[in-house]
Amino acid sequence: MSSFPSRRRVLATGAGAALGIGALGAQAASASDASVTSRGSAGPEETRTLDELYRAALAEGGKLVIYAGGDTPTQQDGTKAAFKARFPDIDLTLIVDYSKYHDVRVDNQFATGTLVPDVVQLQTLQDFTRWKEQGRLLRYRPAGFSEVYDAFKDPQGAWVAIGAIAFSFMYGPAAVGSDAPRTPLDLVDPKWKGRIASSYPHDDDAVLYLYSLYAQKYGWDWVAKLAAQDVRFARGSNSPGQAVAAGQKAIGVGGSGSLTAPASSPTRFVVPEGHPFMAWGQRAAILKQAKNPTAAKLYLNWQLSTGQQQASYNGWSVRTDVTPPAGLKPIWEYPNGNVDGFPRFMADRAAVERWKQTFALYFGEVKGDPTPGWLGLHPGA
Repeated sequence: MSSFPSRRRVLATGAGAALGIGALGAQAASASDASVTSRGSAGPEETRTLDELYRAALAEGGKLVIYAGGDTPTQQDGTKAAFKARFPDIDLTLIVDYSKYHDVRVDNQFATGTLVPDVVQLQTLQDFTRWKEQGRLLRYRPAGFSEVYDAFKDPQGAWVAIGAIAFSFMYGPAAVGSDAPRTPLDLVDPKWKGRIASSYPHDDDAVLYLYSLYAQKYGWDWVAKLAAQDVRFARGSNSPGQAVAAGQKAIGVGGSGSLTAPASSPTRFVVPEGHPFMAWGQRAAILKQAKNPTAAKLYLNWQLSTGQQQASYNGWSVRTDVTPPAGLKPIWEYPNGNVDGFPRFMADRAAVERWKQTFALYFGEVKGDPTPGWLGLHPGA
């Protein structure tokens, strides 16, 4: 059975290209800026209360602009509503777009002196490493920073994960009846032909990583069999769950979900023991050139507060002192969740491109407009 190059080989062959990209990006910042950043310290954790930060943010001007990775314009409406309920006088602008567009948008704004956001929270984990090296990120430790899982934060406070997200597959209980798929191996059973929806793995790097884990675990024969299942591929990792919830498809692949959903939920998220899924901490950072740094600090402190972490939709927290609901473990305790693998995967852009083009051979080119719409150069300005 043919197989993709091993992770060791992939990392080795892609290292030169990845380092080259990093070195090229680092030239965008001055040498003196980078030197100061390398010696800089975030200082102790924030000691001000949320109310104190709120008052300081209002005195600063009361505005906040966030670029958030996501799939639809309304995907962060819940976050915005919760923040506005707690801090009603902050003028919050929260723009959702694919992370792979937000990051280059921010790079272009750096290059043209037109920076819009104060905070970036993105799936493109490699950008935070690069921006830190360039001196673009404000080193800051919100309250509770010491309780965040070590792999979910930069030691110097340049960035911190504010939420834990997992991707796997899901099904509709009403559609599958007593014959529910238990593992990814079940997805290639001919009885599911024409009944599966998936987000394109070569359009979203988190879905790409999930599919790469499947390919390495089950082999390319499994991928070929899935390609023969007449899968309905669409852009946006929201699309599989929506197709299942609407009864359009029985199974969805490459989207997020919750293991704590009620029995009445139209979708059932699957994290099969002994089989791969993927998870990561969604990173957030304050840009050093932010126009509203105090409001940005307020936002990070609010996101990391125990109340917010306990209210996560999937039950997982980035904090080690927040106990998950009954039946769940902290996300980093799932060895098949590959929490440590996703940052390594994202850092090797040459390997990512090879995976993308290989899956395009099996599943065809990505088609369709981006689900958040076309937002241009300066959304939120």
